[in-house]
Amino acid sequence: MAAVQLGQYAPAEQILVHLSDTHFLADGAALYGSIDTDYTVHRAFEQLHRSGIRPDALILTGDVADRGEADAYRRIRGIVETAAARWEAKIIWVMGNHDQREPFRTELLREAAAHDPAHQHPVDHVYDLDGLRIIALDSSVPGYHHGEVTDEQLSWLAELLTHPGRRGSILALHHPPIPTPLPLMSVLELQNQPRLAAVLAGSDVRAILAGHLHYSTQGVFAGIPVSVAAATCYSMDLSAPDRELTGVKGGQTLNLVHVYADQITHSQLPIGDYAAVTQFSADYVDELAALSPEDRQQSFSRQS
Repeated sequence: MAAVQLGQYAPAEQILVHLSDTHFLADGAALYGSIDTDYTVHRAFEQLHRSGIRPDALILTGDVADRGEADAYRRIRGIVETAAARWEAKIIWVMGNHDQREPFRTELLREAAAHDPAHQHPVDHVYDLDGLRIIALDSSVPGYHHGEVTDEQLSWLAELLTHPGRRGSILALHHPPIPTPLPLMSVLELQNQPRLAAVLAGSDVRAILAGHLHYSTQGVFAGIPVSVAAATCYSMDLSAPDRELTGVKGGQTLNLVHVYADQITHSQLPIGDYAAVTQFSADYVDELAALSPEDRQQSFSRQS
């Protein structure tokens, strides 16, 4: 699909699809007995295919499997790899607090089974997308649900960031380094955030992608925009009574990350079927593209 420029910004240089918290269970079991986790992921990819978007990467920011089961990892790997092959997109897996490092490595990253202490080290990786560096940082703590980044990880990250990427860097981790209005979620937050901020300040990191919260939100950390993708399995009800934590079967979204030369935007794409209430065709867009900017404004004003 050819990109069309109708305004002052040229089309994005790269497009990333940011999903989080798929929480697959083994044998296709329904999460909490009622949530078909597979359906929303399939549906999300169908919507992307219909749109004509060709993402450069699919980034999944943790809690890929709900209990770290090998079969759950294999099943979502098959779904994601099939979609990525269609678009020739890179896949970036990020560890979450529900994930287990050994099967995460063997089933998703296809590393050889080792069953040794080294496989329990944090799962940190660096990816290059034509000069855009994606840093996958493991903020999980085995046996717990809060997040931490170890001294060794901070040293590794600091050394890595001494060499800027040609198009800058994006940091992807599970636990977002921003506040949440949900008191119980604060118990599960990323610990010792000032230490991470000290490493990131002044670096080439242009955006931070995270998950964990099960609702979409944004913030700023160490001067860097933070974008949290809501879960594809279920979302948190921010309108629930004060001090209650309620997950609901609805509101699932994924994020589209558009990378421009001088900025990055984050957009939420609701997953599901919705009735159209207004629509402009692709033919009309092509008509506008052939007009001068002034005539384009006049034409669109008449149509609206």
